[in-house]
Amino acid sequence: MPNNLVNYGVTDNGIAIIELISDTDGKPLSDDRTSVNTYTREMWEDIDQAILNARFDGDVSVILLTGHGEKFFSAGASINYLNTLSPRYKYFFCLHANETLSRLEQTPKLVIAALNGHTVGGGLEIAMAADIRIAHKGNFQIGLPEVSLGVLAGTGGTARLARLVGKARAMEIMVTGRKFSFEEARDMDLIHDIYDSVGLEDFRTDVLDYAGQFTLPLAAAKAIGNIKRSVQSGIEIPLEYHLALERELQSDLFQSEDAKEGIASYVERRTPRFKGK
Repeated sequence: MPNNLVNYGVTDNGIAIIELISDTDGKPLSDDRTSVNTYTREMWEDIDQAILNARFDGDVSVILLTGHGEKFFSAGASINYLNTLSPRYKYFFCLHANETLSRLEQTPKLVIAALNGHTVGGGLEIAMAADIRIAHKGNFQIGLPEVSLGVLAGTGGTARLARLVGKARAMEIMVTGRKFSFEEARDMDLIHDIYDSVGLEDFRTDVLDYAGQFTLPLAAAKAIGNIKRSVQSGIEIPLEYHLALERELQSDLFQSEDAKEGIASYVERRTPRFKGK
């Protein structure tokens, strides 16, 4: 990516990997700095471009978000960077971040966040825009502690956390600013699973193996995309309109090559080979 704050690549089986990589100032990582993967405007530009690359790549079925290193998925916005910005600039900074995460949510491809370490503040806000969150077992913390800085979680934090864990629990988490374990996050369905992988490399491999089941030709990527569109958009509208949207998305699938292949493979008692069309 242009600013060297995101590593981007695509596996042979169609998984786009977006890896955040920066120091505490949100700058490209040097050998003597810990990778905490804080973000700045420049990192958001890289994230945005990576999302667009994955969206338009017909060979990509799954997007995997993760952080560089063994300690942090992301510590959120660089406080040192924010301290240099005017209030008006900060407003547009949050707007750009919100637009980028909305673009991720509206991309009809499955998004998995691999939480390789601490996931706090804006790091959790990024992770909550994913469809599935898988964490690496360890003494790591997760939470939205922005209230301790006199602000709120303004990159979708208040909106997405309330939708994921419920209003009452979200309020308690954000007004206290407390950080908690991955195990507690799993208990409240904030994350889906915790992998007891030996190290970072094994964790990445295990998550990629999990993600592989959603790639072509094993999975009907077009159907997965339509499921995501129905859930993401439909939950915000009245039930009758959601049902209408669901019918239209289903009608689209009925006419697809993948639906024909799925039915044919069932009748012929063979494994389907989907094309995403």
